[in-house]
Amino acid sequence: MLVLLILHLVAALLAPALVRWWGPRACYPLALAPAAAFGWALARTPAVRDGGALAETHPWVRQLQLDLALRMTTLSWLMTLLVGGIGALVLVYCAGYFTPAEPELGRFVGVLVAFAGAMLGLVLADNLILLYVCWELTTVFSYLLIGHHPDRRASRWAAAQALTVTTLGGLAMLVGFVLLAEQAGTYRWSEITATPPSGGHLTVAVLLVLTGALAKSAVLPFSGWLPVAMAAPTPVSAYLHAAAMVKAGVYLVALLAPVLAHTPPWRPVTTVAGLATLLVGGWAALRQTDLKLLLAYGTVSQLGLLVAVAGAGTRAAALAALALLLAHALFKAALFLVVGAIDHVAGTRDLRDLSGLRHRLPLLAAVTMLAAASMAGVPPLVGFVAKETVLYAFADDPLTLAAVVVGTAFTVAYSARFLWGAFADKPGVAPRPVHRPSPALVVPPALLAVAGLLLGPLAGPVGALLAPYAGRFAGADHPLALWSGPTPALAWSALALAAGGILFLRRADLTPALTRLRFRQSPAQHYEQVTHLLDRAAIELTSRLQRGSLPQYLGTVLVVLVALPGGALLMLRPWPVPTRWWDSPVQSVVALVMVVAAVLAVAARRRLTAMLLVGVTGYGTAMIFVLHGAPDLALTQILVETATIALFVLALRRLPPRFSRRPLRRSRWVRRVIGVAVGTVLAGLAAAAAAGRQVPPVSVDFPRLAVEEAYGRNVVNVVLVDIRAWDTTGEIAVLVVAATGVASLVFERSRNASRPRTRRPGRAAPTAADPGQRVWLRGGPTLHERRRSLVFEVVTRLLFHSIVVLSLFLLFSGHNAPGGGFTGGLVAGLALALRYLAGGRYELEDAAPVGAGTVLGAGLGLAVGTGVVALAARGNLLESSRIDLSVPGFGDGYLVTSLFFDIGVYLVVVGLALDVLRSLGAEVDRQIQAGGGAVGALAADRPGEPP
Repeated sequence: MLVLLILHLVAALLAPALVRWWGPRACYPLALAPAAAFGWALARTPAVRDGGALAETHPWVRQLQLDLALRMTTLSWLMTLLVGGIGALVLVYCAGYFTPAEPELGRFVGVLVAFAGAMLGLVLADNLILLYVCWELTTVFSYLLIGHHPDRRASRWAAAQALTVTTLGGLAMLVGFVLLAEQAGTYRWSEITATPPSGGHLTVAVLLVLTGALAKSAVLPFSGWLPVAMAAPTPVSAYLHAAAMVKAGVYLVALLAPVLAHTPPWRPVTTVAGLATLLVGGWAALRQTDLKLLLAYGTVSQLGLLVAVAGAGTRAAALAALALLLAHALFKAALFLVVGAIDHVAGTRDLRDLSGLRHRLPLLAAVTMLAAASMAGVPPLVGFVAKETVLYAFADDPLTLAAVVVGTAFTVAYSARFLWGAFADKPGVAPRPVHRPSPALVVPPALLAVAGLLLGPLAGPVGALLAPYAGRFAGADHPLALWSGPTPALAWSALALAAGGILFLRRADLTPALTRLRFRQSPAQHYEQVTHLLDRAAIELTSRLQRGSLPQYLGTVLVVLVALPGGALLMLRPWPVPTRWWDSPVQSVVALVMVVAAVLAVAARRRLTAMLLVGVTGYGTAMIFVLHGAPDLALTQILVETATIALFVLALRRLPPRFSRRPLRRSRWVRRVIGVAVGTVLAGLAAAAAAGRQVPPVSVDFPRLAVEEAYGRNVVNVVLVDIRAWDTTGEIAVLVVAATGVASLVFERSRNASRPRTRRPGRAAPTAADPGQRVWLRGGPTLHERRRSLVFEVVTRLLFHSIVVLSLFLLFSGHNAPGGGFTGGLVAGLALALRYLAGGRYELEDAAPVGAGTVLGAGLGLAVGTGVVALAARGNLLESSRIDLSVPGFGDGYLVTSLFFDIGVYLVVVGLALDVLRSLGAEVDRQIQAGGGAVGALAADRPGEPP
């Protein structure tokens, strides 16, 4: 089963390339993925014939009880056949429906294949969380498919509405799943079935799960999104809205019914909502003049009936639900494909403009007659067998039976209306000119219609295959059969056919009633009103709360943090008792200094003062690390704090020196109180988290693993480059993104534009200095006299290369001693900052005449490349290896391959520092000079110098 899911994933990824090479014909090989699922399920028929099940489990996240648990029973076997078989036919149909000029066809086909895979995962999932993941994947993919034409407002609106409604329903369903699983102690549905949960929470869980199912299957009050979704291409409607996505809600109801059908809210919700949808959708279908909308409202009506039958909770109803599920998928998918073919060859779907097509398209007319007859419940098609079984299942419930008979009469009427509207000769309407459709447009609906015809006489064997599911319910048995004798169900079926025929024949007389008996506003208009009200409420709320004050926003967040988690801490008091406040008195002194600095930072009026006081807290943290015997962490903290101070200094040049000119005495006290409260709450949370540990931490084995498997004695560095190398890869990727973001916000020109140099070929240095004058830094003479410091330039000239060598030493020694790529990169970045502060932007370019993007890309590429090489060599991504070396004159030694990963980290950090210096430093200098701004403490070049 997992192989089938992977096959769909691979096909979806290959689809854009195949479509680019072969055009729409690429849909033929891509159809093999869902066809493989159909063939696999068909081959497994003997395994599920007698109620057996196929199970497959692949461990994934054990702590969350999240395994890739897949299981196929009778219900999921039937759904797999439908999802795979109809999915393959729809892809074949796409080859004839789309032209090579169709925009974004590769993406469309890839998403369609991915949707088929997600739907397959949904029906095979045994883990409720996995089911929810696949459920939401179908939602996302349907959004992309419905909105295939983003240039059309109708497509965008339909996609957004479908996404909103089904996503909200899915979130409610997830909460219901959690309630069920936590009470049962497992997320495996097969295990929950064995020991059904009970209790008052079950009612809430059932309501939440049914909310998700009804929203997905477009059952009232969530029906509005499905007719609007007809803006999607017809293959999408045939697959998602007839055979697959909307069936997910019905599938969920059928899956849960054996366990939850007798829960108090289950039967009233499924019956009332289902029957109401059956009647409202059927009545609305009688008014439609667009063939596709007629089928859409008919689908809504049939989905309501399916939910009512699947949720009935009896043996006869369960068998009827599966039979109707099968029949509906066959005839409705076929009819949608027919509509697409008509639209393709006639250029319209309006039944008022179509006339005479039965003469020009006789084969398509015959296919439509078979599918429409099955939808109406005409013998000997499978639709008749399913409808008669439904009538038998509700024979003891007169009210429900009456609603089903009326709804079935509506179905007969709009089925006849569809057939008449598409192919009849209409008086006063000129025959519609058409061209012959390609076989790809006719064969898929023909196969589906013929399948509906063949399965009618085979109702007995089909019922035997579906009976194991019905056997899980109590009640009288009623096997599927084409002829069960002169039963009351047959009489009710004949009555529905006759009533539906009369409704169709008297359609002209019904027009006034159809006009009067309808909602003043469509469900789509109701949805638009609701979203408009929400948008308006959001605007009003935003205008009142978001005043443009960052302190106000931050204060609100912090107050909520104090009130909610802080209040919970006071009530529960989960921290350890007694508490050890320090290991040595020196720690209390350092902590006191940090507290005083933090309080003074809140009261500071100058930005630079506040920044320096915050830096004191950072250096105090480093001192705490030292006192705890963690020199590597202390070194990193000191370097990070120093780099942060330099960054703040560069940024503060363009800001006013003071925070505000207004008196802020009262607000400063408010900020002090909030700061102390937040610090207290966070300390309490840290203590509670430490006291709440129930299992030994994974880090207890790190020292042993560092030496035995990673060949290093510095546990901190080994964790970064070996044990948690995946996390480090993600972190350096974030650094690359952050550097790019900073540069994009600051640079007015291209980030890769030519950078200033002190000397260029054929040009003199941009300085008026005496040629005989001693120049310690070549960029120094380009600075304004007020910025230059001879002592600073001399010290920088003497120390720069030593600092770079120190950074390399920290890089290469970090596996066994304090240091590493991150620490070494910070030291190298500080060396570059020193050159910039001493000599300006020209000096920075002389120190690092390479693009920051190049350094960042090289570092990230080297780190990822090391992991890929390890995968090829050792079979595990980012796994370290030891290479023994013998160097003449130095003796024997070894090299650990994680060093190359660490070099990548080093380059990323250096590239980040270089990018920040060029954006917040050199580029800001250039902007100040170009704008004629005042010379700042660190910024301006000599007026008149070339940029």
